[in-house]
Order: sequence, then structure tokens, then C-alpha cells
Amino acid sequence: MNDVQSFLAMGGYAAYVWPAYAVFFIVLIADTIAPRLRRQRLLRELRARLARQSARQPRIGSGSTTPPPPAAIDGQ
Repeated sequence: MNDVQSFLAMGGYAAYVWPAYAVFFIVLIADTIAPRLRRQRLLRELRARLARQSARQPRIGSGSTTPPPPAAIDGQ
């Protein structure tokens, strides 16, 4: 048991060593999660953009297209 306590004490430097390990693992986890979250956000934004674009464009063969307005003739 004394060996475990001396290991955890890190020769008196435990107050510096263990927080350093904690910061390292927090950064490691953040570097793993951040790209995944960014990818999900970008995919969501692209899907929304594609949905907006497809809603704006008339569908071919839907039968609900209206003819374009007649062109204005100068002088009349």
C-alpha cells in the first residue's frame, strides 16, 4: 500500500503532475470530439441549404408551372 501512496505522491510533485495529466486528457478528448461535432453541424447546414434550394426551384413535370409573363414591348 505504501508503494501506491508513494506513486500517487509522485515524489512530492503530485500537485503538478496530476493536473497536467488531467489537462492533457481533457484536450485529447476535446480534440477528438470537436471535429465530429463540427462535421455534424456542417452536414446539418448543408442539408438545410439543399432543402431551401430545392424548395425554391420548380419541379419538372409537376404540372403546376405557370407560363412566364409576356415581355413588355417598348412604346406600348
